[in-house]
Amino acid sequence: MRHGPQSCASSPEAGDQGDRVTLHSRTSRTTVLRAAALIGSAAAVVLATQSGAATAASPEPAPASAAAPLGASARAAAIASAQDTAPAAARELGLGAQEKLVVRDVVKDADGTVHTRYERTYAGLPVLGGDLVTHRARGGALKSVTKATKSRIAVASTDAAISGDRARKSALAAADGSSATTRKVVWAAGAKPVLAHETVVKGLQHDGTPSELHVITDAATGRELHSFEAIETGSGTSQYSGTVTLGTTAASGGFDLTDAGRGGHRTYDLNGATNGTGTLFHDADDVWGDGTPANRQTAAVDAAYGAQATWDFYKSNFNRSGIRNDGVAAYSRVHYGNAYVNAFWSDQCFCMTYGDGAGNLKPLTSLDVAGHEMTHGVTSNTAGLRYSKESGGLNEATSDIFGTSVEFFTDNASDQGDYLIGEKIDIRGNGTPLRYMDRPSRDGNSADYWSRTVGRLDVHYSSGVANHFFYLLAEGSGAKTINGVGYNSPTYDGSTVTGIGRAKAEQIWYKALTTYFTTSTDYKGARTGTLNAARDLYGASSAEYTAVAAAWKAVNVN
Repeated sequence: MRHGPQSCASSPEAGDQGDRVTLHSRTSRTTVLRAAALIGSAAAVVLATQSGAATAASPEPAPASAAAPLGASARAAAIASAQDTAPAAARELGLGAQEKLVVRDVVKDADGTVHTRYERTYAGLPVLGGDLVTHRARGGALKSVTKATKSRIAVASTDAAISGDRARKSALAAADGSSATTRKVVWAAGAKPVLAHETVVKGLQHDGTPSELHVITDAATGRELHSFEAIETGSGTSQYSGTVTLGTTAASGGFDLTDAGRGGHRTYDLNGATNGTGTLFHDADDVWGDGTPANRQTAAVDAAYGAQATWDFYKSNFNRSGIRNDGVAAYSRVHYGNAYVNAFWSDQCFCMTYGDGAGNLKPLTSLDVAGHEMTHGVTSNTAGLRYSKESGGLNEATSDIFGTSVEFFTDNASDQGDYLIGEKIDIRGNGTPLRYMDRPSRDGNSADYWSRTVGRLDVHYSSGVANHFFYLLAEGSGAKTINGVGYNSPTYDGSTVTGIGRAKAEQIWYKALTTYFTTSTDYKGARTGTLNAARDLYGASSAEYTAVAAAWKAVNVN
């Protein structure tokens, strides 16, 4: 599975609390969907759900200091107000005369603390790696600042010795792309801020996945400073079983697969194409799919189900209204390409895309794939964790953490929650999961513990440290069985860790992601961020705070 700029699964080569909402609008109705294959002669397992959401118990109430609900209009007003005061904030922070702050997000805690996330510009140029978050007490007093870089943003000149056209041509030739665009930036993610060009080269990867390669070139020397593929590498196969309910919208002559209750999420048929939006799924009798890949609606049912489950999870647990928290849904595209064995999230189209798998028989539309990939969109619209080194591992782990959380939340009898990543997609062809959160090294590649070299691993493997931390924080160390799956989680120092429960662990990780992590957060920064989050939510002397520290120590992050 691929994502722009992150992905779920890697091939070896890949480098506001609230009640669960009822999701039926005036133009929606509950629709019974035959969603998955009959296996052998057995009948399909029936899963009864509320508007496609799970029958799971209501989530544990959030602590009193959790983020207060902000509707889309209130959030927009908060962002606009923060932008009005951004010049004063820049002066207060001691930024240079040529620096400006651009507000990305505002999160308000119930106790009145306000966390404002900014990007920076310098002399009108975007500063990549210059993002920061201010934390203000009720009344406006500045409590602290979290910065992606401690360096002062300044360059000798904004006149480039190497032209943007030269940088574009060089990047285009090296990447063997079909088109490229270039913009001048200040690159602040290195040891010292420098004037640079960012070139985005578009084309196709070897298996037909869209390519958006970002190349950062020193504008003084022409040397490449950094590059990353905005749509990353991975693969897998999956198909659901069971009957689910979805909200659809009445349309001329029948119904469209449009979920009006969840921001207007739509599911489209690409019909083998690799670009464009495709054709919106439409049905006369509002009964969709037959459980087989031969029926084109089946993959659409699974994709729509995954999208609604992810929406419901974020809404119910964090009062987050959609990926951007603006009440607007992404959309899904199925039947991408021919026998395309992947799925990916793209920020550019703000959409999920699924291939049909080997032989066009196994669409990659599993629940954890949807939860994982769409979480990349959430990360992109919050911390923006850079997809390389340790920050890239944290980015990938965030998608694993909330992808598995979506499974637990949805409580699908055919795909119960577990701490196994990609257990349904059988990427290796032998029935084993893609990743294991209790002991990541079981996959043969992932890291159980932090070391000085962990940042050199592919981000899907360096993610093991954070995945292991989250499992220990939620469930604790040692042997146990959860939903019929056995786990046995070790610790670096032989210590015993007692879990605080998945619901609290989710709250801590989400708060850290949205209020303390930045583009350059590494494992040391993640430890600080999650401790700050636990302090904000439960108190600095709480058992939860102590457990966060113990779980990080258990994965050798001290």
